[in-house]
Amino acid sequence: MSKVRLFTGAVLFFSTALAFGQNDGYFSNWFHRVDKTQSEQPHWITPIATTTPRLEEEVRYDQDWLQHADGYTWNESDGAKGLELIPWYRTELIIQAPPYYNYSGDPSETNGSGDIAFLFKYRILSKNEQNGNYILTAFLGWSIPTGTYQNGQVTGANSATITPTIAYGKGFGDFDEQGTFGVQIPTTNELANGRNWVWNNTLQYRVFKKVSPEIEFNTTKYQDGEHAGKTLNYITPGFVLGRFKLAHRVGMSVGGGFQIATTTFHRNNHSGIFSVRFPF
Repeated sequence: MSKVRLFTGAVLFFSTALAFGQNDGYFSNWFHRVDKTQSEQPHWITPIATTTPRLEEEVRYDQDWLQHADGYTWNESDGAKGLELIPWYRTELIIQAPPYYNYSGDPSETNGSGDIAFLFKYRILSKNEQNGNYILTAFLGWSIPTGTYQNGQVTGANSATITPTIAYGKGFGDFDEQGTFGVQIPTTNELANGRNWVWNNTLQYRVFKKVSPEIEFNTTKYQDGEHAGKTLNYITPGFVLGRFKLAHRVGMSVGGGFQIATTTFHRNNHSGIFSVRFPF
């Protein structure tokens, strides 16, 4: 747990210093780049599970509670979230903190931290609500097998993973649809570790300006590996509240969702998700 706490403390310190500090050169123009980048894209809210195609600058923490198909439960602290930055125009870098897995009632599983991971976004094209209300973004994610006791985020194996993804979104007034389609590729021994095709889609509708109910469809198709040929799908109803202004540039949004397995094959029947974000 110390790794997660150290990482979380570091990103909070960095984001606070960046939000309130005065720096020269590259850093003095940081928020000008952020504001220009975000002004040219839709201002939808980030979904609970689906990674948004929009570019964000925030600190995020998720807490997951999962019910295994065999009956035991486990908690996932930090949910593979962390620090999201817009270091250059039309780009975003996400540094995902290692999640911590706390199992209950299953002696075959060992508590421990998961892998550290990164996600790079490049926004290909976008228009804000006044000029078309759409976005198209390319992702490249990669994970490093730093997890303890095989608690890897993706494969559970001692292999790094790269994940090229295309993300998209279109809005119609207060309604928007956001989605991603990508493939998780292990860098070693694909036949054993498997290749996963991942497709997520979210439908949102904003009401009362600060309330966004949503429903998500989260699908994974397994190629090779232990689960070769199987498909996993969840439906995730949820909501997000925000953004609420806290101080200066810093805001907050909170949300929650409940994943429900809809395919015969699934590791966990359902899971609850709580998410808190601090955009700056």
